Amino acid sequence: MRGAAATLALVVLAALFLAPVGIMVAGSLKPDERVLVEASDARAFWPREASLQNYRDVFARVPFGRFLINSLVINVAIVGLGLVVNSLAGYALARLRWRGRTVVLALVAALMIIPLEAIAVPLFYLVTRAGWRDTYVAQIVPFLANAFSIHLFYVFFRGMPRELEESARVDGAGSLTVFVRIVAPNAKPVFASVAILTFLTQWGAFLWPLMVTSGERVRPLPLAIASFHTLPPLQWGDIFAFGVMMVAPILLVFLLFQRWFVRGLTWSGIKG
Repeated sequence: MRGAAATLALVVLAALFLAPVGIMVAGSLKPDERVLVEASDARAFWPREASLQNYRDVFARVPFGRFLINSLVINVAIVGLGLVVNSLAGYALARLRWRGRTVVLALVAALMIIPLEAIAVPLFYLVTRAGWRDTYVAQIVPFLANAFSIHLFYVFFRGMPRELEESARVDGAGSLTVFVRIVAPNAKPVFASVAILTFLTQWGAFLWPLMVTSGERVRPLPLAIASFHTLPPLQWGDIFAFGVMMVAPILLVFLLFQRWFVRGLTWSGIKG
């Protein structure tokens, strides 16, 4: 009975989470005049006259391709460079012994609870003084080092056995060589977990791009869909189509790396 009840509860929760996505996908395939009319009953999940016209309208009304490229450039740079920066920081805290290590570890733990909103204004001032406003750099550099990602790497590396590293050091390998050739290849789960979490967080970022961008040249998708919503005429079918194309990369990334993501979360001790 407990197993059946747990399964039923999971099915209900899954349905609640998937319902908005289903309504959005169905609405993106409907004629605009039917989207709101059929939103209050079961017809919301089934487009009777499905077409891709709303998707074509999005590309005709705004430079969606430009916004998609902007988001991909920003997120790929943050994820790729962030993996290098945060993994090296986590390894240095977990394996190396140096003066001030305990203080830095405490600072990393403290920074995990500070939201972006608390430091947005001074960070905006620094970006403005550096001349980075309305550029990719302003949207990438401030987010390369991440306290939560460093903590995940730190916890994972602490739990790794030292035997392979010690044997490599006996053969004369330095710390960087040990990390690149021994540690990193055996840490694929945590790399995948950090990559997915970073991608999910940054893909939907809104406040910071709103502060540091002023034109379409480097505008990412979250800011673009907010602007698209205000363009006359208000067409919900087009807005849903925009939303589907914005969400699709997130689902694709998660499905591709789901196995590594779950293993990384388990091994990093987040569930405990």
